[in-house]
Amino acid sequence: MKKLLLSFALLGGVVFTSQAQTDKGDFMLGGNVSFNTIKSDASGAKSSYDLSIVPNIGYFVDDNIAVGTGIGYQTARLDEASEFGKTEAFVIAPFGRYYTPITNNFKFFGQLSVPMAFGNVKAIDENLETGSKTGSSTSIGVALSPGFAYFPSNKIGIEFAINGLSYNNYSVEDGDGNSIKGAGYDSFSFGADFFAPSLGIQFYF
Repeated sequence: MKKLLLSFALLGGVVFTSQAQTDKGDFMLGGNVSFNTIKSDASGAKSSYDLSIVPNIGYFVDDNIAVGTGIGYQTARLDEASEFGKTEAFVIAPFGRYYTPITNNFKFFGQLSVPMAFGNVKAIDENLETGSKTGSSTSIGVALSPGFAYFPSNKIGIEFAINGLSYNNYSVEDGDGNSIKGAGYDSFSFGADFFAPSLGIQFYF
């Protein structure tokens, strides 16, 4: 069965600095927005989607070393009726990033983050109408992502990042705090997907 996949991702940021882009004492302000949707080519098929909006702020504790956190919102819906078909969650994602200068215009970076999401799960019917709350969701993970930053000027940085190593634990609890078996999962991924990069831009002031 063929599937149509549409995706959009934007990673942006602002760093306030009076010297180089990643000096001690500088601030980094940015975030990411991503949207994905999948629709089967079967007759009468409906779309699933997921949306994430997570602004972040970072501070350079030393030259080329930044720590910070992202805070935002995410939601997702399946393309079929399910007791756990719709999720909405508050996201917090502390991170640390280390830059290694390659040339005056290029820097390699590695980012370690601990994304966490806490929200609600709701049922959806055959018409994809949202029903009542069926549980509370918790997602906790860790991710290591490498990338490159290109600086065409002192005020602009363009980033190219890829998926590296990640682990995530997702669980759903009922109203009494009991884990709902079959609704949660553990996921682990390793490898660089060069066909699904994150592209971003940073502005430096």
